[in-house]
Amino acid sequence: MMLLEALGSALLGLVLAAVAAHRLAHRLPARSLVFATGVAGSLFGAFVTHSALGPGNVLLTLIGAAVVSIASLSLLLRPAGRLRRRSVAA
Repeated sequence: MMLLEALGSALLGLVLAAVAAHRLAHRLPARSLVFATGVAGSLFGAFVTHSALGPGNVLLTLIGAAVVSIASLSLLLRPAGRLRRRSVAA
């Protein structure tokens, strides 16, 4: 059963990364990094959730995998506009 959770969470991370790469392509780095981050975050989220809740909570494990995958993908986002530096005039 844990193998199915791992495969399901990896597929979920891949889908979330593909959606992020499609919708936010102008704010993300290379696609390979986005896909690797999505899958790795999802697998880590599934591991943590499965360790905390134990076996038999497949839906909650996938929800935990999705949350950690989205959080890790959000760390790759760059600012939308130019950063403005303000100098303080004395």
